[in-house]
Amino acid sequence: MSAVSDDLTARNATIDDLVALLRGQQSRKVDVVASASSVRAEGGCLVLDQTMPLLGADGVTMTAGRYRPTDVCDAGIADKLGIPAAYLRRTRDNHPGLFDANVNGWLERDDRRFFIRALRGADGQTGVARAWLSDGYKRIDHLDTLMAVFDGIRRAGHPVQIETCDLTDRRMYVRARCESVQALAPGLLAGYRSPFTGASGADNPVVFAGFIVTNSETGCGAATVTPRIIARVCDNGMTITRDAMRAVHLGERMDEGIAWSSDTLDRQLELVTAKARDAVTAFLDPCYVTRLVREMEAHAGHRVADAPKAIEVIGSRLRYTEAQQKEILDHFIAGGSPTASGIMHAVTSAAQVQGDGDAAWDLEASALDALRLAASI
Repeated sequence: MSAVSDDLTARNATIDDLVALLRGQQSRKVDVVASASSVRAEGGCLVLDQTMPLLGADGVTMTAGRYRPTDVCDAGIADKLGIPAAYLRRTRDNHPGLFDANVNGWLERDDRRFFIRALRGADGQTGVARAWLSDGYKRIDHLDTLMAVFDGIRRAGHPVQIETCDLTDRRMYVRARCESVQALAPGLLAGYRSPFTGASGADNPVVFAGFIVTNSETGCGAATVTPRIIARVCDNGMTITRDAMRAVHLGERMDEGIAWSSDTLDRQLELVTAKARDAVTAFLDPCYVTRLVREMEAHAGHRVADAPKAIEVIGSRLRYTEAQQKEILDHFIAGGSPTASGIMHAVTSAAQVQGDGDAAWDLEASALDALRLAASI
């Protein structure tokens, strides 16, 4: 079910919804390299009133304004200024004056420059401070990443369908599948039934090739293309993070008031396109998919005698919340396969019902570890 909750985030959105949301944000972006002396905290917000207008390819962007930090921005401020993050969030929520005193006190003692990413508010209202980063952060924006990856997909020559998209304060996630590249996975789906439809895996033991495109504009990870296998019977996805293609957001220092040149950005995006083309070519290969299925099937048939205990142990190792452990157990029971693969499927199907895109990614990305742990118990 698609949900575009506001002008910042989306869960299970269509690609058209995501692109429209990103274009709307693009017109409101304020990216500025600011010295510590040009930023202050006031009323739990960040105020930029001594920063230089930003000169970029599209002209001059005015950067002055008042911006309320997100949790991600709070974490960046805490990290760069050496303030405990939980304490800083608590002061902003419950004692804004104390937030101001802490931030301003440490800024007065700092001579560094920071890269601040924000969105302007409408009609002079308070905007959103999205991230507080080092001035060596290499900007690779979501929309540019998408266009570069789509160019790579086109060059790879594979027919790809976009399934769903998520946008959070931390990352963008775009899931794609290629139904023309598939493999039989009877050992992975034997005895399993979809908790959503009741359809039997034994009757439809097919998996498709696919991948997830992720990116962060706020310092929460590289731009990546990660391979994924999707079970046709239930749309459960298994991501293979070890094989991900990554483009790291780390570059040379930026000057105050000057955006990177279009040539620099073009070179970065050409590299993303080339890597995406190579990644898609490698991931959408029947031999690659078959090899991954056989690796998983080697652990799949191990019987799980005490599911609640096994999920508790796995949850502790992989840091699942209590609520997630309960969801996984419910999905394990509904799936009907008392095996290690049943645990893996329960993790991936539980990932589909997470309300938060970051939680869904983290849960799905742990599924292969859950499979191996379940096979060792």
